[in-house]
Amino acid sequence: MSNVLKVETPKSEPIKTGVSADVRAQLAKHLSVMLAETYMLTVKSHLYHWNVVGPLFKSIHDLTEEHYEDMFAATDELAERIRALGHRAPVNVQDGKLNLTIQLPSGGMPDAHDMIADLVESHETISAEMRDMATYAGDNSDVVTEDLLTERITFHEKAAWMLRALITE
Repeated sequence: MSNVLKVETPKSEPIKTGVSADVRAQLAKHLSVMLAETYMLTVKSHLYHWNVVGPLFKSIHDLTEEHYEDMFAATDELAERIRALGHRAPVNVQDGKLNLTIQLPSGGMPDAHDMIADLVESHETISAEMRDMATYAGDNSDVVTEDLLTERITFHEKAAWMLRALITE
């Protein structure tokens, strides 16, 4: 989480929710990263949805559609939580302040097996990042953020399991 702590969020607002301003600032920074990571994984899933070929086409096509639709809706929840914490959602993920781990494919489109393996890794990565942040939120009396992240972790772990099942023999 040390890299995440370097994130700067735009203008903050004074609010009194029982969660300290410092904790809200840290959570807004972390949620900004999770928002951007979720967007990147949404786009990656959509790209794979469009470009998958082979015997697993239908399974991957349908599953990635379910996933990117869920994650797109989740971006709104994450951004709204950042706002509820008194901060602005990130404006520019290309400015280098978000230090993302989820990356879009480069060097051409992978085959179906590699698409799935990449998506499994991405879902596991984001789940682990969210788990650390959920613990921090819970330890600092922000049960709302903890609950939101618990819901998202549940989704990402299930997504990883379902995708992994497609390529595990």
